[in-house]
Amino acid sequence: MADAKLRVLIVGGTGYLGKWLVEASLALGHATFVLFRPGVVSDISKCQALMQFKMKGAQLLRGSLEDDDSLVSALKQVDVVVSAIAGHKILQQLKLVDAIKQVDNIKRFVPSEFGMDVDRMRNALPPGDEIFNAKRIVRRAIEEANIPYTYVSANCLASFFLAGLAQLGLFLPPRDHVNIYGAGDKKCIWVAEEDVAMYTMLTISDPRTVNKVLYLRPPENILSQMEVVRMWEELIGAELNKTFISEKEWLAKIDAETAPFLKAAKQHFYDTFYLGQLHFDVEGTGGLDCSELYREYKYVTAEDYLKRFV
Repeated sequence: MADAKLRVLIVGGTGYLGKWLVEASLALGHATFVLFRPGVVSDISKCQALMQFKMKGAQLLRGSLEDDDSLVSALKQVDVVVSAIAGHKILQQLKLVDAIKQVDNIKRFVPSEFGMDVDRMRNALPPGDEIFNAKRIVRRAIEEANIPYTYVSANCLASFFLAGLAQLGLFLPPRDHVNIYGAGDKKCIWVAEEDVAMYTMLTISDPRTVNKVLYLRPPENILSQMEVVRMWEELIGAELNKTFISEKEWLAKIDAETAPFLKAAKQHFYDTFYLGQLHFDVEGTGGLDCSELYREYKYVTAEDYLKRFV
């Protein structure tokens, strides 16, 4: 049953998406455990986040991916593990997989993904492929260990993409000028972080999603960049000046970029806004659409999200 109460361990709970996951787990009434590293005591923002979690009912467990004994001890206390480890640390989850193999009580593992479906991104170019390769390595390790899993493909996180109308490095919507990728007509899926977290927590006790990819595809949020821009223009009552960047021009920007992180980010933008890699039909037995499973859930629409900035 999707409403069954579980003991949930969240790894990376003080990180960007991790905080939303903790809040969602608590909101659904799960016994929520947050793993924290001893070194976090020197980070005031993370300490404050941990104390806020504790005051809301979460239990804090001291442990580290570098300490197998602490991991095993934490895992013995829970039913489900949800990881929100940062992208540059994805392969550290292999230590978590090894620890899960030492216990027999984990009913579900949700690794840190929350973006594109990495098994659909096998032709991505370097260095943009590095994050996909790392996540695939973790997937295969989970599957080889016969650990029950759900992979969550969240597409475009709203704070990173929708808030800035898909302007790379901007997180507030512009009011004067916007860059449009190609014709701006490739469909994307824009998902608020609170919905990513809630869908994730809804799936952990749902037997339909065991060993599946859960695609987050809120119907009203399947929109092209141009549709999002026009939506924003209507909300503010003004038209933005637009620069249309051709595919050739964007590829030249990728080639000219020397910073690996920015080069990878621009390649991901190319995959999304020029190639339209997010827009496909969910077919076969390996994937499920959240909007089909959880019709009753009221997600944040793209329009309502943008209204926050008016």
